[in-house]
Amino acid sequence: MKTTLKYYRPYILPIVLIIAFLFGQAMCELALPGYMSDIINNGIVKQDMGYIRHTGLIMIAVAAATVVCAIMGSLLASRTAARSSRDIRRALFRKVTAFSAAELNDFSTASLITRSTNDVQMVQQATVMILRLACFAPIMGIGAVIKALNTSVSLSWTIGIALLVILGIMMVSFFLVLPKFQVLQTKLDKLNLLMKERLSGVLVIRAFNTEKSEEKRFDIANRDLTKINMFTNKAMSFMMPMLMFVMNGVSILIVWAGAHLVNDGSLMIGDMLAYLQYAMHVIMSFLFITMMFIMIPRAIVSAKRIGEVLDVEPSIEDPEMPETVEDHRGVVEFDHVSFSYPDAEKEVLEDISFTAGPGRTTAIIGGTGSGKSTLISLIPRFYDATEGSVRVDGKDVRDITQHELRDQIGYVPQKGLLFSGTIASNLQYGKEDATEAEMLEAAETAQAMDFIREKEHGLDEEVAQGGTNVSGGQKQRLSIARALVKKPKIYIFDDSFSALDFKTDKALREALKEKVGDSTIIIVAQRINTIIDADQILVLDEGRLAGKGTHDELMQTCDVYREIALSQLSEEELERGRK
Repeated sequence: MKTTLKYYRPYILPIVLIIAFLFGQAMCELALPGYMSDIINNGIVKQDMGYIRHTGLIMIAVAAATVVCAIMGSLLASRTAARSSRDIRRALFRKVTAFSAAELNDFSTASLITRSTNDVQMVQQATVMILRLACFAPIMGIGAVIKALNTSVSLSWTIGIALLVILGIMMVSFFLVLPKFQVLQTKLDKLNLLMKERLSGVLVIRAFNTEKSEEKRFDIANRDLTKINMFTNKAMSFMMPMLMFVMNGVSILIVWAGAHLVNDGSLMIGDMLAYLQYAMHVIMSFLFITMMFIMIPRAIVSAKRIGEVLDVEPSIEDPEMPETVEDHRGVVEFDHVSFSYPDAEKEVLEDISFTAGPGRTTAIIGGTGSGKSTLISLIPRFYDATEGSVRVDGKDVRDITQHELRDQIGYVPQKGLLFSGTIASNLQYGKEDATEAEMLEAAETAQAMDFIREKEHGLDEEVAQGGTNVSGGQKQRLSIARALVKKPKIYIFDDSFSALDFKTDKALREALKEKVGDSTIIIVAQRINTIIDADQILVLDEGRLAGKGTHDELMQTCDVYREIALSQLSEEELERGRK
């Protein structure tokens, strides 16, 4: 909660102006019943048209001032709420983009989306209401009570009864509904997660004919959310009619009791009507406060959820006194590196040491779950080693800024990821000012030009969200081209050739050797054909380095590598592959 409050500090002046305008609005509205009472008592009763006109003009001026103050207060409140919410969304985006993989695992994608949209929207709506009513309602309520008592002490019991009943209704509703709002947001997270998973996996669901079971799971989550919503809505819908009933009941009481006082001459008709309006102001003030109580608990829950994200300190941060790499050559060194995930009992990587240098291709192979992807994720600091050190050009990656480190790395993820836009805009993620010639050269090297030429608009061809209008192999080639456009010193390919046919795979490796052969190339692969010509092959087995060397050396010295190789190719095929 405190975390979100600091985003309102830049708007202290607008908030002060809002309070001033709302104070003016309240004072003007409290003045109107007094003028109306004077018109009735001194104008209508005495048939003094001059007094009526004079006082009527004053009432019109006061009413106009009320409108101006109300409009200005509302405009400033809406603007302040919108801008502060913009700042919160920006802070959330920056915080999330700074998260390491560890923090991203703590919050689901669906939850982060809900917190950045629904929760911020809830806080914005509450901010508008608080800015408009938190000052106005108390001033109006307290002022109306004072004015009513000055008008007639004899009728004060009517307002007392109304306030007791209203407070009772508010307290009961508050304690019933508040615990449900936390549950409501959690259920919304769950529903969003189910929607995201089902939409992204719709083809798998159809392939296994599990639509009915998925519908049941969705219906359960949907019903849970609906039940909570129904409960809170019922509580709120019960509250408002009850408050309106109290307001109408008090009006009848005031007219009934006031009529007796007017009849015996202790109260004038104008004063009774003024008292009635003051009583309505008191009750309306409590109605406004009730509306805030409806909104504020949900906003508090949302603010806490936003704060949970903003309060997280990323586990991977830049050093306070970063070192600078003087000579960027692309040398990667692992020095007795071990790694384990937080709270994990077993290490994913154990005592890994090797060096990958420029002009050489280092390949990494191993069984599923052997730690290949985890190993290369330590180079760009997606994770930090728990023991040992990872060095780039002689500097521990923890001693240089993430920007400088990643600026030297062209990373191609295991799953080709494209953003909505065009082919060109996706390639320019690697280099924002890349020319068309540079993009075409990168696409040629990545073996992507054949299908780009087939597109009607070439590089300007639209790419759908997630790259759904291109094949898996095309995604991988465009992802590789994106890294090539960057022209870094270090290339990391995380099983990035898996969707390519053998012919394209071979052509791509040959093109890489020709175009970027002087860079450091690190390839994670499952296929022996992809790595058979590598200068250095690392064999991982359950997080340990089972072997290191060339293909020929490992075939002689590493049983794990030999088993993998012979499971894919015969000895004759392996020999032909070397040729």
